[in-house]
Amino acid sequence: MAVPEPELHRVCRQAWEPVLVRARRAVIFLDAASAEALHWGGGGAGELLAAGALAVRALSAEAAAAAAAAVRAAARVIFVVSGALRGGTAAAVRGVLGQGAVRHCVLVTGGEAEGGGSAELEETLRRWMGEGGCAEAVVRGPPLLAPVSAELCLLPALGTLLPPLPGPSGPGPGEVGLSALPVELRAAVRGLVGDLDALFTALSLREESFAVGTLSRVLAAELASYAPARNRRKMATSKASIVFVDRTLDLAGAVGHHGDNLAEKILSVLPKLPGHKTDVMVNMVELTALQTTDETCNIIAPGCLAQPNDPAAKALWESFMNLKQKEAVMEVRRHLVEAASRENLPIKMSMGRVTPEQLSSYVQLFRNNLKALENHCGLLQLVLATVQTLKHPQTSKWDNFLAFERLLLQTIGESEMPSVLNQLLPMIKSYNERTKDDYSCEDFLVLLVYMYSVVGEIKSGKELDTAEEEVKKALVKAICHEPEPSPLIQKLRGCDSLLNVTSQKATDAVDDVFRSLRDLSRARTHMKQFNSIHNKGSNTHQASYKPLLKQVVEEICNPDRPDPIDIEHMSSGLTDLLKTGFSMFMKVNRPHPGDHPLLIIFMVGGVTVSEVKMVKDLVATRKPGTQVMVLSSALLTPQSAVELLFATDRLQPDTNI
Repeated sequence: MAVPEPELHRVCRQAWEPVLVRARRAVIFLDAASAEALHWGGGGAGELLAAGALAVRALSAEAAAAAAAAVRAAARVIFVVSGALRGGTAAAVRGVLGQGAVRHCVLVTGGEAEGGGSAELEETLRRWMGEGGCAEAVVRGPPLLAPVSAELCLLPALGTLLPPLPGPSGPGPGEVGLSALPVELRAAVRGLVGDLDALFTALSLREESFAVGTLSRVLAAELASYAPARNRRKMATSKASIVFVDRTLDLAGAVGHHGDNLAEKILSVLPKLPGHKTDVMVNMVELTALQTTDETCNIIAPGCLAQPNDPAAKALWESFMNLKQKEAVMEVRRHLVEAASRENLPIKMSMGRVTPEQLSSYVQLFRNNLKALENHCGLLQLVLATVQTLKHPQTSKWDNFLAFERLLLQTIGESEMPSVLNQLLPMIKSYNERTKDDYSCEDFLVLLVYMYSVVGEIKSGKELDTAEEEVKKALVKAICHEPEPSPLIQKLRGCDSLLNVTSQKATDAVDDVFRSLRDLSRARTHMKQFNSIHNKGSNTHQASYKPLLKQVVEEICNPDRPDPIDIEHMSSGLTDLLKTGFSMFMKVNRPHPGDHPLLIIFMVGGVTVSEVKMVKDLVATRKPGTQVMVLSSALLTPQSAVELLFATDRLQPDTNI
């Protein structure tokens, strides 16, 4: 059971209200995170156009010059930014205003600039516009959310947030406070705390904050002591527990292939929708008379997964998120047959296994019927996403990954890390030696993250150093021989083309990767209860992976309600501190994350579809009647998790647009 959908819809709508009431005869510029929130939960660009907007454009330096003519015809320009006006966002806004065509601008922002309120923001905007310009700065209420499913909401503005990894001799988690974090990470924490307070204000929630992990501890402490949040908690009518969990404590869950889930596979194998981190492009050529085999054909606009205005498509997407793949594919056929029957299309229902070819043949029935196409456009996009995923070569590799991960779990239980690395070595092949079934360089990075995250702290020594050196050499050679390196490999080695690839760049990149892997293996050393995600197995049971998030939720739902060891409660004031102190001498119930009717899990650094389903199922079984909501900064796939770990500067969440 999740937060009721009408409530979430109301909150999403409320966040866009300041834009909608000012949209008439305006050109609206959105940053990428705002566009993603509008896409999933704000009704899409159509909502802004219906409110009278002349155009909706991406906020970027390049877009400024192209939009000059549209801007001149507009009564005003509205900038919607997901966070505070700073960094790359500020540069893009200044770029548009610097064209000189804007006389009236509105900035709808999620937070005030550091050290300044609305008046200072308006002064800055007028300065960028030049003499005679009129500016209005509006700090909106709730944050811009992307409600991906009934249980999952993303905050797209935090898409690049990942808890820092512990160094070889870094401070313990208890020693890390907000002031110890790098400047950009500090700004991201403050932004997130402000967003959560605004969200809980809109939902009238009084929360108790809990944390699992170092950055989570900082976030929970900041939220607990945030002055506006203290005032809200005095007035709020509903109670909730929010449990922050660091993603880096278990990256095996993000890069593993254990979920038999259609949504997870669609998100992993189809290309991303341009400018989006979550949604994917669905090739719609099949519904047209255009015949082309060109994968990059861009004459036909791509379809996508988010269908906020289509109840049938939304229901089908929920089944993708919550059912096993086989059941979800049968749901696809059922929805398609029902839609065809309603349109009196000559459909021949067949029983038995659903194949992509069968689904394609049903889709063809809609092709020449414009009314049927219009009525079921959202549904057809999800059907084609299914067909293209089932036919995708990477989908057949999914089971290979799963089998290899299970083998790794077994081997790690029986051998030391050096021998596991030595077994991996012969499988690392250069491009000209690989067949379609062999792993690419990117695939090996996924497997290495899985290994180092699962195994936990490794005994270092000469043997491990030697084994790692051999794997590094093989990876460097393979990376240097890639004719068309993937975007991830390009980012890793700091090269945007084949011309500036050097062996030294590849070596430096791989050295950095292994430093991060060693740090990753130390992520749980300070934990007492959740220090292992690897079940070594026995004579009767195979070795297995036990997700950290599952352990956390099981502990929260434990009917015996023991005092959690690694789920730390963050007090919000003197009363809580006194309660905690007195509990040492007398029977005072400490706050427990299972106390309240609503449980919010916030995965700091991204969550997967399988994990959301797991949380939902566990709470429904172990604590029926409790509402559950998963919040996170990103919806991860194996590739995006690896990119977040290696290719992004994790300390700089606000990159240039």
